[in-house]
Amino acid sequence: MTGRSAAVISTIDAFSERMGRIICWLAVIEVLVVVVIVLLRYLFSIGHIGLQESVIYINSALFAFGATYTLKARGHVRVDFFYNRLSGKAQALVDMLGAVLFLGVTGVFIIWTSWDYVALSWSSLEGSPESSGLPFVFLLKTLIPVLAGLLLVQGVAEFLRSLEKFRS
Repeated sequence: MTGRSAAVISTIDAFSERMGRIICWLAVIEVLVVVVIVLLRYLFSIGHIGLQESVIYINSALFAFGATYTLKARGHVRVDFFYNRLSGKAQALVDMLGAVLFLGVTGVFIIWTSWDYVALSWSSLEGSPESSGLPFVFLLKTLIPVLAGLLLVQGVAEFLRSLEKFRS
């Protein structure tokens, strides 16, 4: 592996690893918030729209930031039935094509198509349509291109890793 490729892969992987370790705590927070919502609702007959919406925000952030770690950990769904029967070079080629054709094209498409949608939301600092809801819908929508961007960055590491495997 070339020094430059190794440095890029190592930097991106370290970032994704750190993000995964931090973001996993959002799952714990989400469970605690849901428990509070249930207790308030069924023990005290209190409903809180802001708390209910916060579960959507937490879950969205967990998904958006966790997807990068999942890609790094090779946890995304794949069709291993055929893949496992391929040689190492063929697997590397499939991974490179997948990184470019699926991850790359899809990531760029998501960023391109969501840009105006997110910009419009930011221009009005869009908030919840509910009177007691959270006023941060614009931040929630921002997670769309952020997710795609983070996946593209991790996709670069995956492509370089596969390229090195293909060359060896």
